[in-house]
Amino acid sequence: MTTPADQRPLTILIAADTYPPHVNGAAQFGYRLAKGMTARGHNVNVLACRADNGPSFTEFRSEATVHRLHSHGVFTHEYFRICFPWEIKKEISLLFDRVKPDVVHIQSHYMIGEHVLYEAVKRGVRIVATNHFMPENLNPFLPFPQWFKDIIGKISWKDMGKVMGQADVVTTPTPLAAKAMHQHAFLRKVLPLSNGIDSAAYELQPGEVIEPHANPTVVFAGRLAEEKHVDVLINAVSKTPPELNVHLEIVGGGEVRPALEAQAKRLGLEDRVKFLGLASDEDLRKAYIQADLFCMPGTAELQSLVTLEAMSASTPVVLADAMALPHLVRDGENGYLFTPNDSDDLAKKITLILELPAEERAAMGQASRRMVEPHSIEGTLQTFEDLYRGASFEDKVV
Repeated sequence: MTTPADQRPLTILIAADTYPPHVNGAAQFGYRLAKGMTARGHNVNVLACRADNGPSFTEFRSEATVHRLHSHGVFTHEYFRICFPWEIKKEISLLFDRVKPDVVHIQSHYMIGEHVLYEAVKRGVRIVATNHFMPENLNPFLPFPQWFKDIIGKISWKDMGKVMGQADVVTTPTPLAAKAMHQHAFLRKVLPLSNGIDSAAYELQPGEVIEPHANPTVVFAGRLAEEKHVDVLINAVSKTPPELNVHLEIVGGGEVRPALEAQAKRLGLEDRVKFLGLASDEDLRKAYIQADLFCMPGTAELQSLVTLEAMSASTPVVLADAMALPHLVRDGENGYLFTPNDSDDLAKKITLILELPAEERAAMGQASRRMVEPHSIEGTLQTFEDLYRGASFEDKVV
């Protein structure tokens, strides 16, 4: 018995300029996409840079076959790596010969994504392109004055349009990000498609007991980078009423951690601000469940997977009123928005929630949990599979 052509397993090539062990939303999405597609029976290959010096190699991981390209470090970032086009173009062509993908899915218009797309165009292979990028994400790593960074940002948007405009379908995590791509990259058709989340994974399991913190605790999770504005959150904690004794857990690593630790010490918060560093999935899940409140003060979030994870754990949120974060808050129902970079306003919103009776705070958390239902990872994977098999932008627009 033959398998119908539209149901046969696909050979998928995911091109990811950032991928684990890198720690960021785009890398995590690439990993979950590969894992999900493999679980659905497809043959998944990932092309990414290697995380250290050395020649290209292939590793066989549980989520996919991962092909690591020779790469170079950059002096402005602790782990980001770049691949030079003249070093990878031939390897990409040879990989296409070997893997023979039915579809490629690029995760950015830079380096690896760009040259995988060009090779796919040349060979007539179907292309899906997803954008996780905002020019603001690059600013902290560019040692130039702001006026020059603005020029680089415009060039990046233009290049995105030039590259992703050749894909069969272009997606991005939120409607707001799609609008930005219309306006700045001049891409006419961009499908908003959530990165997706397995929300049930963040619930307490039957019989599971996780003791709450002794003191009201706010949690932040994410890369410790300039655009996350964790310094604003630390300042806000210092401005909450002393009798509340608000504690803060910071999960993640990054280039600004030493400055944040110095700030906490300067404010006399060493006993109330805890830096947990990079955490395992299970430790992060526990942090969400134990938290009384999750805060994301970042101003360049295209979706914020960590916020969706915290909401899945039935946690109230206080989020910056910036980029895609307003889509994740119903003011007064599951949390509050605060004015970006305003530690006074953030302190006020944190205090509002932490002074609520426990049952009212729990109701806010339950509202968060209900709000993540449309972001089901299974729905996201099914939509991408449909796109891989030939569905168009028009087929998926509601």
